[in-house]
Amino acid sequence: MLKDGALKGKTIIITGGGTGLGKSMGKYMLELGANLVITSRKEDVLNSTSEELMKLTGGKVLPVACDVRKYEEIQNVIKKTEEEFGQIHGVLNNAAGNFISPTERLSHRAFDIVVDIVLKGTYYFTLAAGKNWIAKKQPGTFLNIVTTYAWTGSGYVVPSACSKAGVLALTRSLAVEWAKYNIRSNAIAPGPFPTEGAWSRLLPGDLVKKFDPAERIPLKRVGEHTELANLAAYLMSDFSAYINGEVITIDGGEWLRNGGEFSHLEHIPETMWDQLEKNRK
Repeated sequence: MLKDGALKGKTIIITGGGTGLGKSMGKYMLELGANLVITSRKEDVLNSTSEELMKLTGGKVLPVACDVRKYEEIQNVIKKTEEEFGQIHGVLNNAAGNFISPTERLSHRAFDIVVDIVLKGTYYFTLAAGKNWIAKKQPGTFLNIVTTYAWTGSGYVVPSACSKAGVLALTRSLAVEWAKYNIRSNAIAPGPFPTEGAWSRLLPGDLVKKFDPAERIPLKRVGEHTELANLAAYLMSDFSAYINGEVITIDGGEWLRNGGEFSHLEHIPETMWDQLEKNRK
């Protein structure tokens, strides 16, 4: 979507960047000229991904193992990034965890696991990077991955809903408070974008077919990784310099359809509509 070199000279950190959507977004940013730092807890995955992405794009990737629930490990990522590339320009908070479960079946520890990764991990990384930028009088851009149920709520993923709502509030709050430091904060709320790991964990076996997400989407398809990567790269680029405190939904109209009380009437056959029309007359 963007011009060649649109991110040239920029260094971007992506949490959860070794697999899935984080990897896809990172690949496109590398193609646009960015230096990339990817983090997750699995060092072997990071090393494999960094080698693959550098071979595919010719760009520079620094893999740094990091548990976003540990502030000192985040500080280490920032330190190593600056040693390698000099300056950090953007942080994409993408690391996440989730369970699909009736809430009463969850232990408090299971609830903590999701909240600690999604909410605590995001505000830890944001706080560490933000303080670093402010102290050095450097501009910066935060991009946070949330969900549409961050504002609607959702049963069966309550820890995630609580966490993503907090991340959205963080995004909007700091967009105002830190704008004076030339630090922008935005978010993306993706709909279904299939990834092997996440989808197999959330909907194992035949459940993926039984609860086909595409059937809930007006466009009748799921998202392509390149579509999300285009949006993420734009929000990280200088082309979006006047966008601040915004959450952009990219879900094919899913949440609007399923939030509408009568949207499911699309399943009514034409013959029944004919009968309903006669009844009105």
